[in-house]
This record gives sequence, C-alpha cells and structure tokens, in this order.
Amino acid sequence: MTKFLHAMIRVTDPEATIAFFELFGVQEVRRFSSEKGRFTLIFLAAPGEEGIAEVELTYNWPSEDGSAGEVYTGGRNFGHLAYRVSNIYETCAKIQAAGHIIHRPPRDGHMAFVKSPDGISIELLQDGHLEPAEPWASMENTGTW
Repeated sequence: MTKFLHAMIRVTDPEATIAFFELFGVQEVRRFSSEKGRFTLIFLAAPGEEGIAEVELTYNWPSEDGSAGEVYTGGRNFGHLAYRVSNIYETCAKIQAAGHIIHRPPRDGHMAFVKSPDGISIELLQDGHLEPAEPWASMENTGTW
C-alpha cells in the first residue's frame, strides 16, 4: 500500500503564498511551527482533499542574528514528494537493492528520504509505527535529502 501525501515547497513569504493559492481555491488546512527548529509548516489543500493530496509550505525563519533569510534559486524551493508506505524497512531494502542510496535511513521506523534518478527528494513515511531496527537504526545520513 502506497499513498501520496503531499509535495513540499519552500517559501520566503508564507502569507503571500497562501494568498496566491487562495486565488484558485486552495486553502490552509493546518499549521505547525517549531521554535527550536526555526521553521513553520503550512499545509494547503483543495476542498475535500484535506489529508489526501496537500501542498506543504515550508518557511525557514530568518537567523536570530538579523541576517537576511534564505533565497531559493535553481529549484531549491521545491523540497520533496511524500508517500506513506506499509513497511518502510521493506520499501527501503527494495530501493537499496535496486542500487539507490537511502539518503536519510528510517532510523526511527517512521521516516526515510531517497532521491529519484533526477535528484528529486522522496520522503517515505511509515503507515502506523515500527520499532527501530537494524541495519537502519545505526545508519548515517548520506549526502543531502
């Protein structure tokens, strides 16, 4: 079982981006901010698509030292596609066996990142909960994700 969850884009002005999406009927459905991580996640969906197919806006807050915020060029503002899978360990093993790198292993039994042949980040999220298991629990990140 695989289910599409969301696509993520990084934004420099969340309110302007939300206003843009509202022009064609896509509304904010939930928001999460992390003081520690210094970011805000805003999920948008078309009516009836909440929890089915969403766009995640990621706003990385400017530095506390007052320096300028992030500027995105070359597609860096597009973050990833996300899919829920029935067994993240089996899915990652299959991807790895096919010769692909698991850039962020599912150490926690919940989340992993891989990249398509064209370098698009794909987030894999476990449906439900799996306990941490080897070899994944002790694997380090590889490259960017």
